[in-house]
Amino acid sequence: MKEILLKTTTLESRIFVGDNSLERIPALTKTQKNFVITDKNVYSLHSECFKEYFLDTAIFVLQAGEENKNFQTLSKILERMLESGLNRESRVFAVGGGMVGDVAGLASALFMRGISYVQIPTTLLAQIDSGVGGKTALNHGGVKNSIGAFHQPMEVLIAPQFLKTLPAREIKCGMGELVKYAALDHKIFHGLLGNEQILTQPTGQLETLITRCIELKARVVERDEKERGERKSLNVGHTTGHAIELSFGFSHGESVLYGMAFETLIAMNKGVCDRAYGEKLLSIIWSALDISPKTQLKVQDIEKFADKAKFDKKNASDEKIVMAVAKAEGEWELLALDYEEYVHQLRFAMEQFSL
Repeated sequence: MKEILLKTTTLESRIFVGDNSLERIPALTKTQKNFVITDKNVYSLHSECFKEYFLDTAIFVLQAGEENKNFQTLSKILERMLESGLNRESRVFAVGGGMVGDVAGLASALFMRGISYVQIPTTLLAQIDSGVGGKTALNHGGVKNSIGAFHQPMEVLIAPQFLKTLPAREIKCGMGELVKYAALDHKIFHGLLGNEQILTQPTGQLETLITRCIELKARVVERDEKERGERKSLNVGHTTGHAIELSFGFSHGESVLYGMAFETLIAMNKGVCDRAYGEKLLSIIWSALDISPKTQLKVQDIEKFADKAKFDKKNASDEKIVMAVAKAEGEWELLALDYEEYVHQLRFAMEQFSL
């Protein structure tokens, strides 16, 4: 079992990677009243885990799906937390993917002005990225993650055994975030370049890949917890990716892959991204997008999603669309374009893009 420390001004978060990380649960539930938040899919697939570790604990089971990351769900959770007699010493356990982690984290941040919580991510995307770093959020007004707070989990327990039950779409979703880290880290980049079969057959590599991504993210979050500067690098591909995700219902990771492809091409066309490096990065992105199940975007789809990029949280007050883009190996940069120029460049990038 690998332990990674994430030290911020608000909390020292301990992250454990390995199937035996779940053995920490009894000690974490021992001295206070606890509350579990999960979704129907996870509760059904891993019923034995809940019986073993949370037999006498109140469990709130959500409907699965990103569409449930809203105020109505949050309100029901907070009501149930009150009914269960939780107090400031109580602890929440988020057992599920990114949606569960986001909502449970926000509920923990709001209840009694903030109580402790533990993330137990069960999807590749959540294990490799969203379960670490303390971002919590809801979607509102057609904008992804528009309402939220920074609230660090006291511990994150990452057990790769959960991934054995994931459908192919969820594995592909996680690969989107893995490729994002390849744009930021030379070891992951070179590990995938020319070895793209890792993306389609990751089983033997997963724990190593998860650990490397978490170590990178932990160091970034330590230096910039509230995303004032360097943490924006973790949004490579996300400006356009979030717009696509909201418009077409693609998975988050797959949407980020499309966003990375288009934004890398835009950065190359604008002279921001080194062309030779960009071509290598695009080869990794294309390999990931080629994993089944496949989807397709057409140039004419721009009209359906481009305007949603106007609401991205990275955008400044001058109404420019701001993208975190890969620049060179291990380097990134913020690229800001007027909306009309963004649409023009996006159209050109989509015309260049092909699978």
